Amino acid sequence: METTRIAKATRAGGPRDRLMCAAKELTYRDGMQVGVDAILTAADVARRSLYQHFGGKDGLVAEMLKEEGERMEQIYADALAAGGDDPRERLRALFAFLEKLPDAPGYRGCRFVNADLTLADPGHPAHDVVRAHKQRRREMLEAELRAAGHPDPVTAGIQLELLIDGAAVNAALRPEERHTVAAGLLAQIVIDQGS
Repeated sequence: METTRIAKATRAGGPRDRLMCAAKELTYRDGMQVGVDAILTAADVARRSLYQHFGGKDGLVAEMLKEEGERMEQIYADALAAGGDDPRERLRALFAFLEKLPDAPGYRGCRFVNADLTLADPGHPAHDVVRAHKQRRREMLEAELRAAGHPDPVTAGIQLELLIDGAAVNAALRPEERHTVAAGLLAQIVIDQGS
């Protein structure tokens, strides 16, 4: 059973780490509606640990998304770095990396888009975390576009962001259509506007 696998994988850490690992796995696989009991069982911790470390499920989800956002931002930075010093090549390297994401086992799209769309309460703390993550990602894109001398890095950053998120959503729904490849081709047009 998957829950047992998650619990075994997290036993090395303390209750907080186990809760984070279980929340990361289960909310991505099953969606944000996954129950507290499933998370507690997978993490092999008592309910008290959840409230002690996070104040409840909302706090756990927000903290998990914060950590995942930091991890993803580092992945984006590494993908950009793989493109070398030329900002256009750096952006191309990022989209080349993104093309491969849907090939990962269990791919379910962008965890941040999924969370933002499924958490109905507009006051849920996860919404602020998602917005902050998306803003930092856009700033990364805009910085590269500015360095490339793009005439409108703000609009182009929004366009690239739309391509990234749109491709992630569609790749989760219809992986056989290779939306991330199409997004990479459209990104070239946006990137090359600055040439």
